[in-house]
Amino acid sequence: MSGHHISSAKFLWGVAIALFILTFITVAVTWIHIPSPWNVVVAIAIAVVKALIVSAFFMNLYWDSKFNVLLFVMSVAFFLLMIGITLLDTLYRTDPIPSF
Repeated sequence: MSGHHISSAKFLWGVAIALFILTFITVAVTWIHIPSPWNVVVAIAIAVVKALIVSAFFMNLYWDSKFNVLLFVMSVAFFLLMIGITLLDTLYRTDPIPSF
């Protein structure tokens, strides 16, 4: 540990309000007309920003040692690698029964 960090209530309320605003924007994306693949991309990008805010400030990775941040980044990279390997297998598979 690199020491204790105590966040003020004002700071945590600011982060919570930012997360609420981003949640509202995510819901608003479903109401406005964005072409088909891009509405999902925008919603996932906002969700990634919210996840980064939560991991940085509520999980205190911003003030923690850089080794813990490295572990978090490597675990996300490993997860994306496993999803990518799975998609490589399933996207190019031929259907065993053509009627389905």
